Amino acid sequence: MKFLFVGTHHENTGAATHFVALAQGLVEYGHDVDAVLLRDALIWQGLAASGVRRHAGRFRNVLDPHGYAAVRRAIRESRPDWLVGNFGKEYWPLVLLGRSHGIPVALFRHRTPAMKRFSACFLPRLAQRFFAVSRHAREAYLAQGVPPHAVQVLYNPVNTALFRPDPARGRAVRLALGIPDDAVVLGYAGRMHGGKGIFPLLEAAQQAMRAEPRLHCLWVGDGPDAAALRAAAAAMPDTAARHHFTGWSDDTTGYFSSFSMLAFPSLATETFGRVSIEAQACGIPVLASDIGGVPESLSPGETGRLLPPGDVPAWRQAILDLCDERIRDQMGQHARSFVQQHFATDVIAARFVAQLAEAVHRADSAAVHRGDLPAR
Repeated sequence: MKFLFVGTHHENTGAATHFVALAQGLVEYGHDVDAVLLRDALIWQGLAASGVRRHAGRFRNVLDPHGYAAVRRAIRESRPDWLVGNFGKEYWPLVLLGRSHGIPVALFRHRTPAMKRFSACFLPRLAQRFFAVSRHAREAYLAQGVPPHAVQVLYNPVNTALFRPDPARGRAVRLALGIPDDAVVLGYAGRMHGGKGIFPLLEAAQQAMRAEPRLHCLWVGDGPDAAALRAAAAAMPDTAARHHFTGWSDDTTGYFSSFSMLAFPSLATETFGRVSIEAQACGIPVLASDIGGVPESLSPGETGRLLPPGDVPAWRQAILDLCDERIRDQMGQHARSFVQQHFATDVIAARFVAQLAEAVHRADSAAVHRGDLPAR
């Protein structure tokens, strides 16, 4: 198949990472992929050596004529079988361009329905394939009255060649941060704000640190509550030296390799849990809140544990349990295998293509039934 992806978003978000990984996976799977991208943005850079043919363009909003012109040029050059979009401002342009050029459209939604009601109602019906990235997100659309056949589930892919166990790199990160090589490192990676559960996690970690002197915390990320979190950690003089803050990083692979376990402690509902599958791909077990789509990102009891959001005693005990190297190693081995089976780029690319082929088959069958096409 030939695909034209459109992603002129400039930020490094989970949707952007998904965009890059899926496009790469399709190329590796033997398909032709072009993409209309914002020049020199993170997606443009992420696809630089991927085999994806890049076209410069930008949608400032859904009515931006320059964006439409860039996609039309790419359509003329690549003659795609499908248009693929990941970002809200490009949903309606892709649907309109698909209709005008006779090209089916596949859209991904990385949030529960935060779109305006009109879009949330009609976009899943107008796109030939509309993908939610978790069962949890799909249920939210169904609750808004979208018919079940209009929303499919396709999980986020992860590049397991990029996200992989790398002990040497992990040791280098620890050395650079002054973390002892034999430390047990509880890692957090992501936005730092209250809804992510960082303050209950800090409290649970503080309590666990007092019971386990080898335990350190590595905080990777930034956000509106980062300064408050740093201040709260520094206010505990007995454990302050064992908290390490890196700020934001566009490349978390090395940090994952330095973790002994990942904490994903969200209090607010999450659509999925990309950071969870990235850590597991690196052989790192995950402690995660049992909320939203997060449970779909791990195998509870095998690759990590699901915990009540904000329950400090439960999180404290789970952290201490994973200070046992035997438990961590066993879970870590299962974790990478779990990701390879369910979320690797080749697996998701194959499922994506199968879903699109099914959509084409359904459309052809409907056309035959209406008499628009002869029966084959």
